[in-house]
Amino acid sequence: MSRYEKQDGRDAGTTSTDWASVAAAVPRGGFLPEGMWPFDMETRRSVYANRADDPAAWQRYADADVPIVTQWDDGKHEGTKPGRVGTSSVSMPSVVFRMLGDLQLDAGSRVLEIGTGSGWTAALMAHRVGDRNVTSIEVDEAVADEARRALARHGRAVEVITGDGCAGHPRGAPYDRVIATVGVRTLPWAWVEQARPGGVIAAPWGTHYSHQDAIARLTVSRDGRQAAGPFTGPVEFMKLRGRRLPFEGHAPYAAGMAEGSTSSSSVTETEFRRGRFGAPEFAVGLRVPDIVRRAGEKRNGGLPVWFYSLSDRSVACAMFRGGQETKVWQAGPRRLWDEVEAAYRWWGGRGEPDHTRFGLTVTADATRAWLDDPAESWLL
Repeated sequence: MSRYEKQDGRDAGTTSTDWASVAAAVPRGGFLPEGMWPFDMETRRSVYANRADDPAAWQRYADADVPIVTQWDDGKHEGTKPGRVGTSSVSMPSVVFRMLGDLQLDAGSRVLEIGTGSGWTAALMAHRVGDRNVTSIEVDEAVADEARRALARHGRAVEVITGDGCAGHPRGAPYDRVIATVGVRTLPWAWVEQARPGGVIAAPWGTHYSHQDAIARLTVSRDGRQAAGPFTGPVEFMKLRGRRLPFEGHAPYAAGMAEGSTSSSSVTETEFRRGRFGAPEFAVGLRVPDIVRRAGEKRNGGLPVWFYSLSDRSVACAMFRGGQETKVWQAGPRRLWDEVEAAYRWWGGRGEPDHTRFGLTVTADATRAWLDDPAESWLL
């Protein structure tokens, strides 16, 4: 069993025995830049680490089971302070090896990777299946070039393509496996088309409701007309560039807010908010289409949570106060809180299922979600 040190010293992350020898042969530190922004678990924020300034601290982060940002703001960021939006990173080792376990790679499997990043995941897979069997796509030319250099330093002849990962790489198809290291809200059909019948796609998938993703492990049908399978657990990835959230913020909704109405709800903050990777949040996103949730700052014991429609200018706000009754305000043709509360009650009425009881079926013209049984699905 290979271990990655938890930065806070608690509950060290592990890689499965199946990948332990690969983890030892392809250390993450060899694919990290001199200057980087690991996520510090104690302070819950990104911090700057530079190998030249403090090589011991840099190595501790490299060996820790934490995500590390390597680029901010699509490369426009300057300085050592964190930027506005992380746009390239190296994922937590525990998450990387969980996804690789979902792929079930065999020697000789041909793999398409969407999102090269540092090149570390491509190198891990190449160690297992052979360099010539891994093709990786990276949209950012500077990131792709650095990944090529890192792979070359480690003697790996992986093909790195600079381009839009949504299109895949048809010249190398069909692939036995497709893995995405970026979060998606719509699974590109090209990935299914370029996978062989029986092939497996592993991708962080989620809805616009939140930043949360879950790993969808989809198997391509024998006739190639769909890919379907369960979610294997919650994660959070940077989103696929070019498919980011089409949300303009609060201002466009302001004009219609004067016509709102007030009500109350018995759903409390304690019930509704169950942590960053809570199953109710994922379930609500699956059940309520075209909606964005944003939490405000907690003041005077009250926490405002806003809901915005992406299909019109409907808006709602739920003011949570611990275990007290929740005050609700809604405006627009959609009663967004009513939709959210109904979805939350639906989830509770079905035994509060976790992520792994949900699944996804993708065809060329539709995506459907389901709970337990693919035959009882609903359109997303």
